[in-house]
Amino acid sequence: MNGLLPLDTSVDVRDRAVQVAVLPVGSFEQHGAFLPLITDTAIATTITRAVADAYPLLHLPPVTISCSHEHAAWPGTVSISATTLYAIVKDIQASLARSGVHHLVVVNGHGGNYVLSNVVQESERMGLFPTEVDWNTARFEGGIETPVDSDMHAGELETSILLHAHPELVRADYADHDHLADDRRHMLTLGLNAYTTTGVVGEPSLATAEKGQYVLASLVKSFGQLLDVLKPSS
Repeated sequence: MNGLLPLDTSVDVRDRAVQVAVLPVGSFEQHGAFLPLITDTAIATTITRAVADAYPLLHLPPVTISCSHEHAAWPGTVSISATTLYAIVKDIQASLARSGVHHLVVVNGHGGNYVLSNVVQESERMGLFPTEVDWNTARFEGGIETPVDSDMHAGELETSILLHAHPELVRADYADHDHLADDRRHMLTLGLNAYTTTGVVGEPSLATAEKGQYVLASLVKSFGQLLDVLKPSS
């Protein structure tokens, strides 16, 4: 299953007595010519798998289609509304509670899923990961060179994570697709295609598997701090 789906049985979950579930939310959207449409889903699931290996958690399967409307100009991109994504997360939380798991962390792999912040703010016993601080820490500890404003989509960070965790998903010519477009002030109105013809905004040529490994290790550490905040009861 390429590590992208959890393979636990119900007995496994029962024996670990998990109190926190982790839901990866990805997308199905363009990531240039060298990364697959499932890139954000693969990254969200990779983070979820890493934290589930480090802490007693229920690793849920990913939400694979989300709010990718800014990428609609490229073939293959599919979106759902923010209202629908909100409802999916709330329904999952309610279902978990009925089975005795009362804490949920949403691992977001797509920056356009703004509504997830609202879901978490309006809910109890729910967290959102990684935060901007978590990502910034991971970028520093991973040695990511591209400034955060420049490394927006299919760039050094995303490519590094996949080179480490799923190198088979990265096409060999990834280093040939650098494109920078730091001024994207009207992207919500115009879409990303107003700023890039290839779909890339970043410098994938700087990506390495080693950077991806250190980024992931940093995120695992940061996740422990979120667990401390949630403080599930024993």
